[in-house]
Amino acid sequence: MPKFIGEYECKMDGKGRVMLPAHLRKQIPDEAGDRLVVNRGFDKCLTLYTKTDWQNETDKLQGLNSFNKKDRMFIRLFNNGATEVQIDTASRVLIPKKLQEYAELENELVLYAYENKIEIWSAKNHAEMFDMSADDFSELAEEVMGKLD
Repeated sequence: MPKFIGEYECKMDGKGRVMLPAHLRKQIPDEAGDRLVVNRGFDKCLTLYTKTDWQNETDKLQGLNSFNKKDRMFIRLFNNGATEVQIDTASRVLIPKKLQEYAELENELVLYAYENKIEIWSAKNHAEMFDMSADDFSELAEEVMGKLD
């Protein structure tokens, strides 16, 4: 499972193509080839996975009960818009229009890479998400990480 890292500012062209920065492109394992899966993420962003990591994520859904209404709805929403995309010879991926609209993508983007995913954010939504004071971050850290013993 790859462990991506980094935050990259980039642009989306008028056709909906996003060039993967060279440092990020190098982090994609050779076995992934030139195929990724893009999907709706949480918090108004998109998420890129290698096909293997996408399969691992969707395998987690197997434990949900398709007879349970909330489980079915989550499965549908999680998979909604999932699209296999190809990295072209210029290291670009084409983002489907429907997903561009969901994430409010415009020209200026931020690719935020961590764990097994690369999130695609509009620069505006990314800035708003991280608009937090040092004290707020400290309180969040205590609330989330303070539980670990």
